[in-house]
Amino acid sequence: MAKPIILAVDDEPHVLNAVARDLQERYRGDYRIVKALSGQEALEAVQEFKRRGTAVALFVVDQRMPGMSGIELLAEAIVLYPEAKRVLLTAYADTNAAIASINEVALDYYLMKPWDPPEEQLYPVLDDLLDAWAAHVPVPYDGIRVAGTLWSPRSHQVKEFLARGQIPYQWLDIEKDDEARTLVEASTEGRSVLPVLFFPDGTLLEDPDMHVLADKVGLRAPALKPFYDLIVIGAGPAGLAAAVYGASEGLKTAVVEREVPGGQAGTSARIENYLGFPQGIGGADLARRAATQARRLGAELLVAQEVTGVRVDGPYRIVTLDDGSELRCHALLLATGVALRTLDAPGLERLLGASVYYGAATSEAANYQDRDVLVIGGANSAGQGALFLSRYARSVTILVRKDSLRHSMSQYLIDQIERTENITVSPSTEIAAVTGEHSLETVTLVDRASETSTTVRADAIFIFVGAMARSDLVRDLVEVDDAGFVLTGQDLLAGGRRPRGWRLRRDPLLMESSVPGIFAAGDVRHDVVRRVASAVGQGSVAVTAIHRYLDTV
Repeated sequence: MAKPIILAVDDEPHVLNAVARDLQERYRGDYRIVKALSGQEALEAVQEFKRRGTAVALFVVDQRMPGMSGIELLAEAIVLYPEAKRVLLTAYADTNAAIASINEVALDYYLMKPWDPPEEQLYPVLDDLLDAWAAHVPVPYDGIRVAGTLWSPRSHQVKEFLARGQIPYQWLDIEKDDEARTLVEASTEGRSVLPVLFFPDGTLLEDPDMHVLADKVGLRAPALKPFYDLIVIGAGPAGLAAAVYGASEGLKTAVVEREVPGGQAGTSARIENYLGFPQGIGGADLARRAATQARRLGAELLVAQEVTGVRVDGPYRIVTLDDGSELRCHALLLATGVALRTLDAPGLERLLGASVYYGAATSEAANYQDRDVLVIGGANSAGQGALFLSRYARSVTILVRKDSLRHSMSQYLIDQIERTENITVSPSTEIAAVTGEHSLETVTLVDRASETSTTVRADAIFIFVGAMARSDLVRDLVEVDDAGFVLTGQDLLAGGRRPRGWRLRRDPLLMESSVPGIFAAGDVRHDVVRRVASAVGQGSVAVTAIHRYLDTV
């Protein structure tokens, strides 16, 4: 943590040096002493401290300076640092101005120049002020800060990206925090660009592209090799399991992930039925552990890099990345998972990312403290999301199309939901429409049993409905079912025929697609159990089949 700042300002160099000398003598062990020769120079320094998240404990400012007086400087500086203590250096002729500034800028003290000896005239005053500051000002946050508005979809995307990547950050809502708004205005010179990210090194990003942000926080790195034994597309549970087993068994393995590791499971607030974690584990935490394990065993994780194309060239499978580069491998594993199906109710799309969210949106839950939220869906992800939201929201209502949760949700989640006082389940219910200009206001619900509708007020909607296969990359290359899920192994032999274009004498291996050497695991496969443990098992078993394939290459 950087030392708090004591800022000394005087336009006369010899006076400024004397002030700084006395401050250094007494306070250099606990504070950083900074000098400025003018009010404008001091104000620029204060703005830079704020961008860096550095605390300012004390201003020691001369009153009579050209261009900007001490009182004028303090009036602007305390907008950014309202808790900092303020001392004005004056001559006899400035006494009236100093007294007037006690009310104008809440001046803590004014000192006559000269103040010798400092042991009697300076240090006792400053000691008291600094002790008071240290006792009442919290330790400043020394990390990434994200400034934006709750109703900004782009702010939500940035927060969700950082949260899923387990990158710590502090949220600054400029609609609620005047200090944060002033910081943004000063740093962006009035440009209306949100969100703004402030980094500890003093740099900032305005509404960054996710690739740029990934580079900045150290998530994105180029591939180290042009060729691999195995490339895995997708870093959900299946992809990470394949990376762990592939790397541990000596395969040169790379995993390409378009966002951050974890997949849909990574958005789960808590997974309580995964073997080996009796207290449950957060999806992001499970993903972090698995990614660390894969890297330790030698796998490369190419994060925030999207595969834009897949093709076959003889014995090689080639993937094209979004930066135009290409990677080659002998075996390719599709672990791209699924995307949540979107709802088509009028008004929803306009509020997406601004009180309407697909998935758990754990980064937003705390913003709905003591508010009323709706959860749409009846599977495990909806139950986990509802339980997490219930820690913050005044009420959580689960809307499910079927007559109960028992058709698709695990019993342990149902039991917890029934024990949670602020969660209500509304069966046989669908959303018909929503209203709200900048954020959600009302929701029209339809009872499927009675075909009656009601309108209720709500502050946010979290949607967990259905799943669509993320197989667009390969739908023209491998065989898929009518819903787009990849057919593998025995599913390709239905009706006693082999896949179209299959030239090998052998049948497709377990989890092998209709193109030899391209495999699939996890939720993107046809007719699988969509659970974390199932995906991990498939990713692990797929490596065994890939070894068999590599033995023939």
